[in-house]
Amino acid sequence: KNRGIKISIDDFGTGYSSLGYLYEYPIDAIKIDKSFVRNINSDNQKKILSNSIINLANNLNLDIVTEGVENKNELDFFTSKKCSKFQGYYFSKPLPKKDFEKLILSNG
Repeated sequence: KNRGIKISIDDFGTGYSSLGYLYEYPIDAIKIDKSFVRNINSDNQKKILSNSIINLANNLNLDIVTEGVENKNELDFFTSKKCSKFQGYYFSKPLPKKDFEKLILSNG
């Protein structure tokens, strides 16, 4: 942290992303796994789990990155929960550095 390095837990809620890591390591952010994002508006369990993850992160003052956002409905759900950092094809496919720079510069 003294060097400006931030630590995120990727794919939170799946695989090896243990809740214990939240107090064992100096975590700055969690990235909500895309499996919770896909079809969020038609799956009540995903809504409940996503809300729980968001509340947990907020209570621990962690940043939240929502992965796998592919449509406006998914974006709307997570922005309504005050999430503000996103990744996914809704915004852009993965790009080489030069193409990314062009995209950023063209959007101001």
